[in-house]
Amino acid sequence: MPVSRKFPCRRVSRRSVLQSSAAMLSAPLVAKATAAFGQEKLAGTGEVVVYGYGGSFTQNLRKYVFDPFTKATGIRVVDVIADLAGPQLKAMHEAGRVDWDVAFLSDVEPGYALLREAGMFMPIDYSLWDDEALKGVPESARRTDAVVAFQNATLLVYDERAFPKGGPKNWSEFWNVKEFPGPRGYNGVGGPAPILFALMADGVAHKDLWPLSDDKIDRALKKLDQIKPHITKWWAAGGEPIQLLINREYALSSVFDGRALAAIKRGLPIRMVWDGATIGATDWTVLKGGPNSANAQKFIAFVNRAETAAAFTQAAGYPGPNLNQLKYLPADLVPLISINPDNAAKAVRLDATWVLAKRPDGKTNADHIQERWLAWRAQ
Repeated sequence: MPVSRKFPCRRVSRRSVLQSSAAMLSAPLVAKATAAFGQEKLAGTGEVVVYGYGGSFTQNLRKYVFDPFTKATGIRVVDVIADLAGPQLKAMHEAGRVDWDVAFLSDVEPGYALLREAGMFMPIDYSLWDDEALKGVPESARRTDAVVAFQNATLLVYDERAFPKGGPKNWSEFWNVKEFPGPRGYNGVGGPAPILFALMADGVAHKDLWPLSDDKIDRALKKLDQIKPHITKWWAAGGEPIQLLINREYALSSVFDGRALAAIKRGLPIRMVWDGATIGATDWTVLKGGPNSANAQKFIAFVNRAETAAAFTQAAGYPGPNLNQLKYLPADLVPLISINPDNAAKAVRLDATWVLAKRPDGKTNADHIQERWLAWRAQ
């Protein structure tokens, strides 16, 4: 029987977004056991302890990823639950005792960089990977000591009822209140994404967005001054913009892609606009000193196979990096996810290295952007 261990949780963050997005998706395919135990090159015994966000997110992964892994390899998955892995891993590192084997960490989470510097992550054993997985997962997603688990986007969406002849196609048109009238929503929490959207609306090409120098931030905030009177509500929680779109309190808004995808799967008249979407990544890491490191490496190899990756994408609502999974996904889902090549070509990737880099005053660029954002919001 699967086992679940719970650890103390911090304030709800992305966990609730991922849970609810996963809950609203239709039942995904089940990753097949690729061979009999004796033939499966990842076969083993014992268990592997894998961190997750809990709720429907972990329940779906249990059914469509973890259990198939156990069936194929004989290795049992024990899931542990917490809001964010970083604080738990920091405590383990300081205590000199690591209780987990595998953890998710966002590559723009400060804890990721600190834990990496502390040497808490093992090199990923790519020799265990199928040739198909090595070809399907881009090199940029395969780092020495981490591999992308899934990517998430923030993008422009609109209510098709408000724009029956077609809505805005980019952020410049989001700012065009004459041609595309209606109540607007915008991310009020801050971070790089709202700054990037404003720069794109002001005509900055995707290739020229990074780094976000002070003059670019000034330019973005000046552009935001133009749209500020037309924002009827600055949303904070991931579920807000979709609900406000459904209620027709928004006609268009920035939204997390998993939320929009789930709404579309439910038949709601939401249209996703991928031009100018911002994409970030969350990584799988294998923890040095974990109780089952060899099994952890096998788990990472298994989850990156194309069929398993397709099951993960449908279970989680956010896509893993293996592009070969596209042939295993339902045809109606492929146009709605960020790894679709057409969508990826229009999107902007967050520069995690720059975001976490320190400025001369010792603050990170992320901290600086946030201070500028909050000061502007308070005006």
